[in-house]
Amino acid sequence: MAYQALYRVFRPQSFDDVVGQSHVTRTLQNAITQNKTSHAYLFSGPRGTGKTSAAKIFAKAINCENPVNGEPCNECETCKSITEGSNPDVLEIDAASNNGVEEIRDIREKVKYAPTVSKYKIYIIDEVHMLSTGAFNALLKTLEEPPKHVIFILATTEPHKLPLTIISRVQRFDFKRITTQDITERMAYILNEEKIPFDEKALAIIARAAEGGMRDALSLLDQVISYGSEEVSVTDALEITGSVSQNLLTELVKSVMECDAEQAIRNLSALLAEGKDPVRLVEDLLVFFRDILLYQKAPQLEESLERAVADEAFQELASEANSVRIYECVDLLNKAQQQMRFSNHPGIYVEVAVVQLTQTKGAITSDSSGESGAGISNEEVQKLQTELSALRREVDELKKNGVKASETSSSEKASRPKKAAMNSSKGFKAPVGKINHVLGVAKKKDLQMIRSVWSELLSMLIASQAALLNEAEPVAASDDTFVLKFKHEIHCQMAMENASFVETVETSISRLTQANYHFIGIPEDQWHDVRENFIKLHNNGSEEMDGEGASAENASGADTNSEDQFVAEAAKLVGDDLLEVKE
Repeated sequence: MAYQALYRVFRPQSFDDVVGQSHVTRTLQNAITQNKTSHAYLFSGPRGTGKTSAAKIFAKAINCENPVNGEPCNECETCKSITEGSNPDVLEIDAASNNGVEEIRDIREKVKYAPTVSKYKIYIIDEVHMLSTGAFNALLKTLEEPPKHVIFILATTEPHKLPLTIISRVQRFDFKRITTQDITERMAYILNEEKIPFDEKALAIIARAAEGGMRDALSLLDQVISYGSEEVSVTDALEITGSVSQNLLTELVKSVMECDAEQAIRNLSALLAEGKDPVRLVEDLLVFFRDILLYQKAPQLEESLERAVADEAFQELASEANSVRIYECVDLLNKAQQQMRFSNHPGIYVEVAVVQLTQTKGAITSDSSGESGAGISNEEVQKLQTELSALRREVDELKKNGVKASETSSSEKASRPKKAAMNSSKGFKAPVGKINHVLGVAKKKDLQMIRSVWSELLSMLIASQAALLNEAEPVAASDDTFVLKFKHEIHCQMAMENASFVETVETSISRLTQANYHFIGIPEDQWHDVRENFIKLHNNGSEEMDGEGASAENASGADTNSEDQFVAEAAKLVGDDLLEVKE
């Protein structure tokens, strides 16, 4: 017989075999035991977490001739036929290739007939989010009230694409990503069954690369077995997954901590030349820095290290590293990781990030030793202390003489940094001219499009980015720009002065709407003023110029019906007594 992939040979055949989803399997077992099964289920979650396998096990358990505590016996004819895929009453349908209305109508016609050899007729619809709108509508009534002998099991990796009318008619089970430990234990069991020697560290590397998917882990394990000779080794696992060995990571991090940009770039270039994945490399660096910090603070928790092994080189690096610099390195790598998601050249972001890492200075003093911070010499520390003392004397002298800040000489004002002058300004000023232009060509359908994808946009952003937009609201939109109103001025300023944040939001919104969009931020109090001024200029037909030099008449666009005209027409229809005008 031809060779079969490990994930097919060791596919779960009972609920106990399903890894990391006890909250789902236990519920299904109890429902079968207590005869409280539903007519329709939805299994959602990341790929390779056991959704289809659980659906087949459920089909076997509910139709099994000799079930034991909700588990299928896997010995009767019914169980064997379902396992082989030959049972006429258990139908597995791929919605990606059968997503039309005709296929669903065919199902709707056939559900009327009783099962042939089993107790229940079960339809397993995989990747159900691929169904068309018409197919969903055709399935709706049948899904709500199917015959008593029919059970539907829908499986999907993208439940947000399903209509709420479908979700409200099913019992939903969310499959979670499988932990690294659970994946490692399952792979060890399989290798023991296959009598293949292995290194546990190699299994941990494969499990991390699988990112919570059991099928991905077994596929990688298959590759490692084929690549190696007699056993699953760390070297082979690193080669197949594109991860980096600890020695190379230690050298790279050591050159970063020593602020040696030249050596750091050489180490990085050597890694990329070997074909290492830039995205995987950044992830390895993040976990490695985490392990350094954990070992510094709690060396007795050595078993909690995910990526590192506490050898002599690692211990030396951990003892010399400054924790403040580690925090900065993690922050920079996290930003680089977010930017790499939207780039076709992730290697460039890794190189830039490594150069930035060598330039971080950390705190002036270290955590406990009292020595100067990493990368700052004693001369620099002494110079900073001297400047600080001089500033304190100047402040004391100003207080003593009663001189106010406003009475300082023009030469002193000229010598101040530009940043201080910016900080002394009143606050964020929205670009009124650009906003007026958007208002002039704004269309309701554009605004509705932006608002329809807004919640999905927030779910795509990381927590710190989404927090800035929690109380923000799109209030106007043209075909290429929309105005975003912020409740608090400080949030608006933080958002609009962060170039990477603006780029991330614009890229995400363009991806969701399939159109290139830019946005303009404005605080709520300024928005009310800008809107009222625009309405006044629009009503009066004035040719006054706004802050950006665009005439109000040009900004008003083709819409010539004023608010007063609408009110007058409404008054004619219902009368002044019944009319109430609200902003």
